This record gives sequence, C-alpha cells and structure tokens, in this order.
Amino acid sequence: MLNKLWLGFFLAAAVAAFARWAFDGDAGVFAAMILALFDMARLSVEVVVVLFGTLTLWLGFLRIAEQAGLIDLLARTLGPLFERLMPEVPRGHPAIGLITLNFAANMLGLDNAATPMGLRAMRELQTLNPKPDTASNAQILFLVLHSSSLVLLPVTIFMYRVQQGAHDPTLVFLPILLATCASATTGLIAVAFVQKLKLFDRVVFAWFGGFAALMATFIAVLMSLTPARLAEFSSLLGNLTMFAIVLLFLLAGAWKKVPVYESFIDGAKQGFDTAKDILPYLVAMLCAIGVLRASGALEFLLEGVRFAASACGLDTRFVEALPTALAKPFSGSAARALLIETMKTQGVDSFPALVAATVQGSTETTFYVLAVYFGSVGIQRARHAVGCAIVADLAGIVASILIGYWFFG
Repeated sequence: MLNKLWLGFFLAAAVAAFARWAFDGDAGVFAAMILALFDMARLSVEVVVVLFGTLTLWLGFLRIAEQAGLIDLLARTLGPLFERLMPEVPRGHPAIGLITLNFAANMLGLDNAATPMGLRAMRELQTLNPKPDTASNAQILFLVLHSSSLVLLPVTIFMYRVQQGAHDPTLVFLPILLATCASATTGLIAVAFVQKLKLFDRVVFAWFGGFAALMATFIAVLMSLTPARLAEFSSLLGNLTMFAIVLLFLLAGAWKKVPVYESFIDGAKQGFDTAKDILPYLVAMLCAIGVLRASGALEFLLEGVRFAASACGLDTRFVEALPTALAKPFSGSAARALLIETMKTQGVDSFPALVAATVQGSTETTFYVLAVYFGSVGIQRARHAVGCAIVADLAGIVASILIGYWFFG
C-alpha cells in the first residue's frame, strides 16, 4: 500500500504540473517541484534532529518506568480490554501500557511525550509481528487511533487564536472535542470492520461506556469555566501533567530501588537508534508530499470542491477552510501556516477561520505518522492502515464542517 501511495503522489503531482504548464503556461511549476524535493529533504533532517533530543529524553524516563513496574501495572489493568481489541497481543504485554501512555499524552496535548511513547509501543508490538516488513493488526489499530488524535485540551490552537487577537481563544474547544471524537470513533469502527473485532463485547462496551461518562463529566466541568479560566487551566494541566509524569517515574524508580541514572542512560541510547532509523522513511514520504503540494494538485482539488458545492446550491463558505483540511494529513507545519493565514485574511473569528481551527484539532498528520511510526520498525507494507486512517481523517473533516455550521452558523 505504501509503495502505491508513494508512487501515486508523484504521478498526481506530474499530472497537475503538466496541466498547469499546458493550460496556464506556468513553466515555473517544475522548478518549484524540484525545490520542494530539496526543501523536504532538509526538513526531514531537521525533524529527526529534534526527534534525537526528544526521543533520547523520554525513552530514558520510560526505561525507568518500565523497570519500576509502572508499564506492567498499566498493561495488567487494561489487559481485558486490549485482549479483545488486539487479540494477538498477550495479556500484560508492555506494549499495552505504552499505548495507554501514548493515548493519555495525546489527549492532554503533550506531543513531545506522546511521540516517544508511541514509537516505543510500536517497537514492542513489532516483537510480536510474524512478518517484520508488514504491519500487524495490532500495529494498524494503534496507528489509526493515534493518527485520529483524540485531544481533550488543544492548547496550541488556543495559542494561535490568542496570537491573532481572538476575543475568546477557547471558542473552538467543544467543536474540536466533538470533531476529534468523531474522527477517533470512525477510525476504530473502520479498523474493527476490517479486522472483525467485536466492539459490542461486554468488556469493551463497559470500558468505552466508562470513558464516555468520564469525558462527559470532564467536558461539563470545563464548560463551566470562563474562557480566560479555561485557557489558563488547559495550559496548567498540560504542563503540570508532563512534570508529574516525570516525577512519578523517578519516585517509582527510587521506591523500587532502580538505578535511575543508569536506567535513564540505557533508555536514552534506544532513543538515538530509533531516531536514526526513521530518517530514510521520513525523507521518502515528505519529499513526495512536497512535490504534490508544489505541483498545485491540492489547489485543483479545492477548486473542484468549490465548483461542486456551488453547483449543488450549497453554502461555499466552508471551502475557505479546506486548505487546512487538505494540508493536515500531509504536513502539520503547512496546515498550521494555512490556519494562521486563514485567520489573518478572513478574520480570527470568521466562519472559515473557526472551521479551519476545528479541522486543525480534529486529526493528526496522517502520512507523517505513517512514515515515522512504521519507519521506526522497518514496516513497508501498511495493509489497510492507510485506508482506515484516511477514512478517519475524512470523518474528522466532515464533522468539523457540520459542527462549524451548528455552532457558528
């Protein structure tokens, strides 16, 4: 699947570029595409350099947590649930605890902690994979749920709105929460359908029902806060949680008489090796994405959506938010730049800017996640991971648009 996807990006870029040259006389598109290749190659190295430090730091702390027994404790607690969602993963396997930590970090917007935990979880799942170059069912479910990005506190989006002068930076809090729930739920259902998982099992239903009840309570508490208090609480909770996790790992290690410094160094070495292995996969994926963007293919798609919506007599205001939606699966930095551009040109509290902010928080950068997570363990055959992740992305985008009309008219 990854082979076809990668080739498809280049072929779509070629078609779009030749169309621009033939119909608009734009010969500069080819230079832009070559420049994009080199820019994306440089960006890949820059991303990996950042990952070197981040992975080294967090995998060091995770090693302490593992030796202190915290990962095993999480795995045993969640064993009954994952036994049904990932039947090939033995109950109590370390991957379960790491996956849980990854999801928890994602929910709180702790990207710096989520990625190292997720990569470590992917490596643990790889130890159970009978075909090392092909994604297993458990790896696919984990990746799709991670890329659908269930986020409770989208602090960074609040910050973008503050920077652009929004009167109420947290106005998009509930829309983002609803949209990301739609994306995550769709991703889970899509994978469950392909893998024939029984989501209506009593244990699964009890866990997800309990989680939904906690979510509803959490939302009710947050919605009772003023916008200023909510923004302050979001930032405090994220930073406090990250520091508390580090402190918990260290105290648990000391309690269990783990040599914390030596354990940290041992885990940190794994972070260096993991980041190094990611680079070739990241260069391949980001270069293909860069060429696709530079060719104008995404702009063609945008105009096609605008024409179709207008022909059907639909309101076309949402189209102004679609650049963020189209860029988000391919490039987080591009989607962020397009979101800020929409805020500046349309107004930070305009309908397109509010929908674009909701889209930004509803999903992850799918193809970047595919390259990094599968690349870290050498997986080349993604099977149904790409299809299910794209379905989740589409659900998040459609939900963002519909919720935007519901909340903002």
